[in-house]
Amino acid sequence: MAASTETRFSLDGIDRGSLAVAFVVAQALAFSVAYTAGRPTWYAFFMIASTAVTAYLVHGDSFVVAAATMGSILMIALALPLFLFVARQRPSLIVEKALSPDVHRMLYLGVYGPLLAAVISLLFGVPLAHLFAKGFTGQQLVESLVDLPLVVPHSVAGILILFGFGAGGAFPNVSVLGSMIGMVLAMTFVSAPYAVNATREAFESIDDRLEYASRIHGANRWDTFRRVTAPLAVRGMVTGGVLAWARAVSEFGAVAVVAYSVSFFYPPAGGKVTAQHAPVFVYNTYLQGGLAESGAVAFILLGVSALIFLLVRYLTSDSTTSGGIV
Repeated sequence: MAASTETRFSLDGIDRGSLAVAFVVAQALAFSVAYTAGRPTWYAFFMIASTAVTAYLVHGDSFVVAAATMGSILMIALALPLFLFVARQRPSLIVEKALSPDVHRMLYLGVYGPLLAAVISLLFGVPLAHLFAKGFTGQQLVESLVDLPLVVPHSVAGILILFGFGAGGAFPNVSVLGSMIGMVLAMTFVSAPYAVNATREAFESIDDRLEYASRIHGANRWDTFRRVTAPLAVRGMVTGGVLAWARAVSEFGAVAVVAYSVSFFYPPAGGKVTAQHAPVFVYNTYLQGGLAESGAVAFILLGVSALIFLLVRYLTSDSTTSGGIV
């Protein structure tokens, strides 16, 4: 009996990679035509129809065709705004903003601050994630506290930071409002769950027999974690760090409440400067300069973030990491 995933047409002579490239090229051409004609709706219908046809040609299975078609509708909501955003940018304005010292400071702060938040989230989140993976009494309560920032409105998160660490808070001698410390605390609050949960999943995927074998051969808990558990979970840790960094980069509400403008040491200036976190800066640019100027700044920020994300993913891919016992 033939399998249900048997293709309706023979594609044995066609490389799947070439088919994917052809599909992407067709999407690009269709979008270009629709955008030039001023009819982006045409492209939305084309994407849905071409996805359904491609799924039919490759699989010939009604379930796969239906799933691909439904998924393409969601992709329209995700991809079409991005495509139109890129297509409508003015290169001259992007260059102008890219040469602006204010944008340089924004980019530095937008990468440096979230990086500190991600490192803090991993430094203290990895041990907690390991405890979650092993289990302990009262774990559900602690898990609820860790996941709370995922459901708390962003502006409320900023208020919580001010109550917890501002005047009359846990560290009364530490300046939080309008400071780099306050901004990093706000970012850590909203991004820590991503680091903890991703690392926890990595720990839970490790076979307990490997740790047991390490202990049987005389290794203590520290050596077992350093030589067995941590290397096997390193991909999850990096993934958690990247997610925490990305979440911190995109944070607006909490940062706007705690540290709308911050003073920090800026190496090119050789001293302290005042700047705003990237989402806050983009918002201010939108209020003062309109959609075109804010779009140019957003384009630059999007490009820098994408490059960093792709670089980290490449450095942590299967071809560049062992992921095994060391």
